[in-house]
This record gives sequence, structure tokens and C-alpha cells, in this order.
Amino acid sequence: MRRRSRPASSHNLRKAVEKDNIRTVVIDSLNGYQNAMPQEQHLILHMHELLQYLNRVGAATFLTVAQHGMVGDMRSPVDVTYLADTVLVLRYFEAFGRVHRAISVLKKRTGPHENTIREFKIGRNGISVGPVLEKFHGVLRGVPQYTGESMPNASELGS
Repeated sequence: MRRRSRPASSHNLRKAVEKDNIRTVVIDSLNGYQNAMPQEQHLILHMHELLQYLNRVGAATFLTVAQHGMVGDMRSPVDVTYLADTVLVLRYFEAFGRVHRAISVLKKRTGPHENTIREFKIGRNGISVGPVLEKFHGVLRGVPQYTGESMPNASELGS
């Protein structure tokens, strides 16, 4: 049986998990893994095996996937959502002359999850998640429309 080669980082990751009892693993980003793999099918198989291993040893694994495009239709170069227990979508959107960030939970394998879209901010004190973006439509598509009856107040503008 012929063995497939793995990127060196997988070997180092496994060694660190076993030797140093690492329990949180962040792969930022999966796009780099894809560039290192000859074909997407190999990447999917590799990630499946790696995530199964990390799950067996009790490590929490976080993957990021950069999508192509800042606004409008965004496409992911690889879909590994079926491997994930939870999928968060982070989007940029423009509204009222400012760039905003939105967050939404698209998938949560166990337990209930919120199905709203909220603005989030990254500041000096870390990440803050704001109220539901109730007066906007199309945020996840990157082309939001304000549907409120009156001009938004300062908190809805992200000020």
C-alpha cells in the first residue's frame, strides 16, 4: 500500500499535541493547506483524518477559511462545513458610509443556536457582539438594505 505524504506541519502538529498536551488547535487558514495539497480531494481526506485524530485526543480545533471577494457573492475555495460541529460566518458589509462586520451561526451540531445576524466589533477591549441587525436585509450577501422607517440611531450605525 502506498502512503500519501502529508505537509510537514501536520507531523509537527501531531507531535506537539502528543508531547506538549496541546488541547486547542487553530489552523489559520485552510487556504494555505489547500495550496499545499495537489488536489482538493486530498485536502478533504487529510482534514477529515486530522480532525478525527484531534477529536479523539480531546483537542478543540478551529479552522478559518478565507472567502474570495469582500462584498456580494463570496465563494469559499473548499467546503469542509460537513466536518465542523459549528460554523460561524463573518461578513463585511457597507452601510451609511462605514464598513461593518456581521456574525451569524450557520450550523451548530449540538444544542440550540441563535439564528440571527449581529454586528460585531473588534476594539481595544476585545470582541463585542451587538444587537440583532433587525432593520437590515441582505447583510450576509454583502449588499444590505436598510428597512427601518426612520434614519438609524448611533448604535445602529456602529458609532
